[in-house]
Amino acid sequence: MKPGKKAIILAVVLSICVIIKIYSASGLRVENGYTAVFFPSFSTGLRYFLGWLPFSVGDILYWALVAFLGWKLFRFFRFVYHKRSRAAYWQRLKQFVYGTTIVLAVVYIVFNVFWGINYNRKGIAWQLGLPEQKYTTEELRQMNRLLLDKVNESKRSLVRTGESYPGNKALFEKVSDAYKNLAKQYSFLEYHPASIKSSMWGWFGNYAGFTGYYNPFTGEAQVNTTIPKFLQPYTSCHEVAHQIGYAKEMEANFVGYLAASSSKDTLLHYSVYLDLFTYANRNLFMNDSASARLYAKELDSTVKTDILEWRKFNRNHQGKLEPLVRWAYGKYLESNQQPNGISSYDEVTGFLIAYYKKFGRI
Repeated sequence: MKPGKKAIILAVVLSICVIIKIYSASGLRVENGYTAVFFPSFSTGLRYFLGWLPFSVGDILYWALVAFLGWKLFRFFRFVYHKRSRAAYWQRLKQFVYGTTIVLAVVYIVFNVFWGINYNRKGIAWQLGLPEQKYTTEELRQMNRLLLDKVNESKRSLVRTGESYPGNKALFEKVSDAYKNLAKQYSFLEYHPASIKSSMWGWFGNYAGFTGYYNPFTGEAQVNTTIPKFLQPYTSCHEVAHQIGYAKEMEANFVGYLAASSSKDTLLHYSVYLDLFTYANRNLFMNDSASARLYAKELDSTVKTDILEWRKFNRNHQGKLEPLVRWAYGKYLESNQQPNGISSYDEVTGFLIAYYKKFGRI
């Protein structure tokens, strides 16, 4: 390609990146434009196009990316192995810089147009008119008590009925039904068609520390179905929240809570309240460790058994990979309107307290 055409292409893609950045600077503009008008139709179209497939197209793309990077690395070493002139090395470097810049710019554009601009929206707290997500230690104690009661109540109900966890397909249908119930109350949280899939990368996720993920390029929600069963319902609800446009992790956690709690299924109730109690108890521990320990001791013995299973699962999959993945993902979150990085997940506690203040229920 001629240098002039290269310069034009580079200028065009970089200009589009700048336009996206300027457009995303206004949360209200994003909420009323991209999020409310473009994204619902676009994401629905993606799910109609790919959601019916029994496998994850996004996971296959990730496999292809790993293979492509391996091939490029092989070509690089082969190039270095053979002696070249300085001019050849210089030419290769220029090609690499230009090619990498174009690829990264195009990925940035596609990522944002397909989903990423949602990071800049006003969000669920604004939609529900929730008060500011700040809270006192006393309010945190109160939330721990409320969640503790919910966890124990739902677990005891499961023990009484002897209800067992369903297979993947049945679980995903339960999650879809939960969102149908939620949409009766909040029409902007409608979820159709459903497209939740089991991750092909579950084995990797166990060592990398993730329980599910959303693929912004294909619109698919993947759940790591190798993790303990009691974690999977809330994880599924969380990933669906990403699908319908809630990009920030604390917001996906909160929308996932709204869906799971609106379900009539006790399995979803237990999963969500156990996870939320863990977040709230961890937050309380930072302010009042004595109270946090007391609430944790009041958990039903069957709940404690599940927590022990959860911890054992994590211990069995500990390795050097997870800290690296957590650090990298934390940096990604920080660059996308979540300054607390991985700790952003815990911020759902503030949403819960604000929701309780306004509606008097949890």
